[in-house]
Amino acid sequence: MRRLIVVTAVALFSGGPPEPSHFHHGLLTQDEQQAEAVESQGPRPMTVDDALDMVGVGGALMSPDGEWVLFSKSELDWGENERQTKWYMIPASGGEAFEYIGEEGGGSFQFSPDGKYLSLTRSVDDERQIFWLRTSGGEAVQLTEHETGVGRYKWSDDSTKIFFSATDKRPDDDSTIINEDEDVIFVDEGPNGQNRSYWSNLWVFDIETREITKITDEEFILGGFDISPDSTHVAFTARYTNRRNDADKNEIYVMDLATGEKTRLTDNNAPESVAEWSPDGKMFTFTAGDDQEWMNRNTKIWLLDPTLREHRLLSGGFEGSPRRAVWTPDGGHLLFSGQQGANTNLFRMDAHTGEFEKLTDFDGSMNLSSWSADRTKYVYSFSDYDTPSDLWVGFIDGSEPVRLTHANPQIDGLQLAAMRVIQWESHDGMTIEGLLHLPVGYEEGDTVPLMLNIHGGPAGSFTNSFRASYHIYAGLGYASLSPNVRGSSGYTDYLREGNTFGRDDGIGFGDFQDLMTGVDKVIADGIADPERMGVRGWSYGGILGGWTITQTDRFKAASIGAGVYDWTSEYGPGFNHDVRLWHIGGTPWDNPEAWRNQSALTHVTNVITPTLLIHGINDTTDTEQQSMMFFTAIKDTGKAPVRYIKFPREPHGFREPKHQRIRDIEEIKWMQQYVLGEEWEPWERPEKGDDKEKKDEGQGGD
Repeated sequence: MRRLIVVTAVALFSGGPPEPSHFHHGLLTQDEQQAEAVESQGPRPMTVDDALDMVGVGGALMSPDGEWVLFSKSELDWGENERQTKWYMIPASGGEAFEYIGEEGGGSFQFSPDGKYLSLTRSVDDERQIFWLRTSGGEAVQLTEHETGVGRYKWSDDSTKIFFSATDKRPDDDSTIINEDEDVIFVDEGPNGQNRSYWSNLWVFDIETREITKITDEEFILGGFDISPDSTHVAFTARYTNRRNDADKNEIYVMDLATGEKTRLTDNNAPESVAEWSPDGKMFTFTAGDDQEWMNRNTKIWLLDPTLREHRLLSGGFEGSPRRAVWTPDGGHLLFSGQQGANTNLFRMDAHTGEFEKLTDFDGSMNLSSWSADRTKYVYSFSDYDTPSDLWVGFIDGSEPVRLTHANPQIDGLQLAAMRVIQWESHDGMTIEGLLHLPVGYEEGDTVPLMLNIHGGPAGSFTNSFRASYHIYAGLGYASLSPNVRGSSGYTDYLREGNTFGRDDGIGFGDFQDLMTGVDKVIADGIADPERMGVRGWSYGGILGGWTITQTDRFKAASIGAGVYDWTSEYGPGFNHDVRLWHIGGTPWDNPEAWRNQSALTHVTNVITPTLLIHGINDTTDTEQQSMMFFTAIKDTGKAPVRYIKFPREPHGFREPKHQRIRDIEEIKWMQQYVLGEEWEPWERPEKGDDKEKKDEGQGGD
């Protein structure tokens, strides 16, 4: 049996008043001592290695009584080429944090509702199982021994049961779908999609008897679920097909656990997600952009009465993106975090009228993590443009929040960009907002190089939060413009639907104009030098970036990663529901001209911008062959310098720190060469154990 030992360690983080402080209990941590030593030499520009070395904190979970917070700390292990995560416990009132989980680690931590136990998952014989330990301390004990492992799980409100999803065991005679002897995949047959898969169902583990009982017995793919407060019903989403682009086949069901009767509550073309039962068990919330069709809209909160089989929109008056809604104990309100523009705050919504009020007023991004059972306090992370993320405890009565962590004190020794939120009018009169980061030491009237950033999605957005690349480029003398073009989330549905065909011509048209009118604004304001501009983007940022360099020659260099450049060839391998339903319309065979015309590859002969392409070989979101095609086409036209860096093992978001460093360094070298005309020498990363020697030589650890 795997064991997990609770240990007490020295304080790693300290709490206290919200104002920044380097001194805790009269002592300095090692990181803080290093930060003060650097600060005494004066701030220096931020490097790629500074970004890689930053400590991440997250996964915060508050105990039901609101007295403790469990959280994770992630640090770079350069030698192992990975980030190592450890788990800590800290009083919610602030104070000393101590390592709570040993080397065995774990995931999916949850407190039992009565607060007596902490549950977690861990791999045993390659199958994920549930463990638990007393919150007062001790060793973790394995609870489940399920033959196919455990997926999502949730405690019953009375702490006597744990409900969980699990994939089905493959029948021995199921050779028509999966043949273990022949390593093949029968695509879109049975539970398979593009990859081998299995049907999944719902189970329950009884804490007292240690018995596991199967609740549902269907050939479907189980989605999210929640258990009614009295443990008599379960609400869940499921679909009977596993094709990649058919999330709209998800429907909501409710099951009576005593009788096993399953009732379907929706019948539409919208993908829904079950959220949480009301405290009285009479209804539950679900989220969806629309209740009939798969619409290109911000997520909404809905209420569903399973007895009457009726639902209604609750958050229709909230413009933005609500997240992580929970009920108040009396069932009268919902509490949620919501992004509106570049900022995210906490809101309270009346569960009857949908009227809402703003409870916090942050200029920045507060990400709600967990609540006390009585909903009087909560733990959240906060960051803004020059503040890396840390954990705080907030109070529903508006009392002063308590800071729990100070994870990156070394940031005080680095030069950081200044930031403004700016707005401009696009070509058709639509108001567009963006973030403008200014280089270190910028003075009004200075004209500087400009880096245009394009976000992913296309329904992503740039927020008022810490992003190291802004500060790295600021240290190199660049201003950065990051527009939230039409199609971005966190604004109005009108802006979100602005890249839908019918409103304009879809992606690549209005959003491209939003980019360029923003560039024109910062040029007209005397900030950007029109002769020294670069463009960079990843995912949809790579897609729109590739389109941009086929439509204009105004940029001296482009770095585009993980993009799609020919929509027709991506129709089967990648996602296509958004392109098919919203951004182009139809299919490559019934609307071929549009699918061809909105592909950057079609217009590749226009590209004269020096272009760096980057892609991970294991990317299944936007397949790697897309970059290979675009690279080959640009190279064959012979009109622009082009380079393609292909990274083994990497999915859509890179995971290996050494690959991340190569990616970022090579991008900067490309920009410096073609935007500024400089042969740039990258920073050298010190080998482990060499940091002190380099600092003694005055190199500041770079």
